[in-house]
Amino acid sequence: MNLSELRYVVALARERHFGRAAEACFVTQPTLSVAVRKLEEELGVALFERRRGEVVPTPAGERVVARAQRVLEEIERLRAEAEAARDPLAGPLRVGAIYTVGPCLMPRLIPALRRAAPRMPLLIEEGYTAELAERLREGALDAIVISEPFALPGVATAPLYEEPFVVAVPAGHRWARRRSVRAADLAGEELLLLGPGHCFRDQVLALCPECGRTAEPGSLARSLEGASLETIRHMVASGAGVTVLPCSAAAFPAGERRLVAVRPFARPAPARRVALAWRESFPRPEAVEALIEAARRAAPACARPLDT
Repeated sequence: MNLSELRYVVALARERHFGRAAEACFVTQPTLSVAVRKLEEELGVALFERRRGEVVPTPAGERVVARAQRVLEEIERLRAEAEAARDPLAGPLRVGAIYTVGPCLMPRLIPALRRAAPRMPLLIEEGYTAELAERLREGALDAIVISEPFALPGVATAPLYEEPFVVAVPAGHRWARRRSVRAADLAGEELLLLGPGHCFRDQVLALCPECGRTAEPGSLARSLEGASLETIRHMVASGAGVTVLPCSAAAFPAGERRLVAVRPFARPAPARRVALAWRESFPRPEAVEALIEAARRAAPACARPLDT
């Protein structure tokens, strides 16, 4: 048994496909297949069930993969601790961010972090909360930027900032002259939503439970499921409907600004808390702290930084 074999079984459990696992490990598929088979023979138990087009860990395989992941994390911890003895802020940091935060935060965060830790580049990955949480748990990411509430065993969190929600409507909409909008009023509108899987969609529907039931198949709201906030902004400017945005995402392109009105919610205004999450066992706490401080400094101007 060696570390390469452990890496291969962890990758195979994650990818569930020999070809993709081999590609992720930068080896040929026969090399990975032979190594996995050798480990199974050594342990005397089948680790994977080979199905057509898919490979699934057996119950025994799941236990072995979980332990292999811990072994690999400990090896990485040893290496990182040795590196940290020289410079804890040197080397890449693998950071994930949910789709509705990354595009707004990263352009401000990266310059701030570059000044504080010039030898620590960010390797950035965007995804849904559930996907990023799994990548964090597996050790494929070092930290993730998510929206609370968020809880995962063995994972610590730190709040970064709180940002209010706003309503965006076409310029000719009757709400365009209002000072504020009530959440209850959303139920009577063609509300443009992100698709399932986005935590921001769930937060909007929590404000207006009726809105989820009024999006009938074939409606404009239904047709926008899965779109990005950028696409939804364009649709509002075209007059397709109204939407709710985090304030950091409410900046419309110059050519569309005269076509849209952005209004705050009536008090108490709904808001979301953006936070950083990382494994408690991650061996570079100084890197995490530098990331937290930079993210708080980079909080959108419309948001309130949080330090507790």
